[in-house]
Amino acid sequence: MKNNIRDYLLVILGALIQAVGLRLFFIPANLASGGVSGVAQLINYLTGWQIGLMILIGNIPLFALGWRYLGGKKFIFRTALAVATFSFFVDALTYFLPAKGITDDILLNALYGAVVSGIGFGIVYRGQGTSGGSDILARILNRWRGVPISQSYMIVDSAVILTAGFVFGWKEALYALIALYVSGIVTETAAQGLGVVRTALIITEQPEAVSQKIFEVLDRGVTLLPAKGAYTGAERTMLYCVVTRTETMRLKHIVNDADPHAFMVIGQAHEALGEGFAPLDEE
Repeated sequence: MKNNIRDYLLVILGALIQAVGLRLFFIPANLASGGVSGVAQLINYLTGWQIGLMILIGNIPLFALGWRYLGGKKFIFRTALAVATFSFFVDALTYFLPAKGITDDILLNALYGAVVSGIGFGIVYRGQGTSGGSDILARILNRWRGVPISQSYMIVDSAVILTAGFVFGWKEALYALIALYVSGIVTETAAQGLGVVRTALIITEQPEAVSQKIFEVLDRGVTLLPAKGAYTGAERTMLYCVVTRTETMRLKHIVNDADPHAFMVIGQAHEALGEGFAPLDEE
């Protein structure tokens, strides 16, 4: 129950931040935000109908699809909470925020709108919620036709922004594409945190020496994996370890000092959980 309450509060907070980004930056600059929100902006521009109300109405048929394809009651409740609060805040904030925003610079509106909205999206995802709209359509395309989630988002949001080009103008549509890209990066960062780490695979003839140096200097764990060269057939030992970004250069020096002939591949992981990093729990 405690975790559920925390998640619901995160969803509400994220929806509020999203609404601020939309109302303070995107709407004054005629920048379509993509998804149902972008469609609602177009309808508002053409008819004057309230954007928040249009967002709520536009998500109703998507709720039915989400119930059918994406998980029933739990999915619908969290999505309904996110959409309902977001819709409410979008219309309610008209009484508290300036109608013309805080700047008439379209680039600033695109960038700051993307950052603020991205933070809101990320917080909603941290609360294990979704923002409805293109979220639902993207997941349905993934389930129904096997379209990757990232491509599904691109298809849905790009279609909305393309339509906005005919209504708001092509300059605004181009800036909206920039905002869409930046928002995606910020969303991922806000949802997953800044805990990007580096993973290293090290193939060496001196596994004990390299491992011992990593223990002593970096105080990091190492996993030993047997490996065999496909071309030479030589038996080697491969080391696997995870370090922070700031430790990467020291790891290179450690491996070079212990075995100058070692082969090392360094990759990037979004998150490391467990001993030496963030705690691993069921949340």
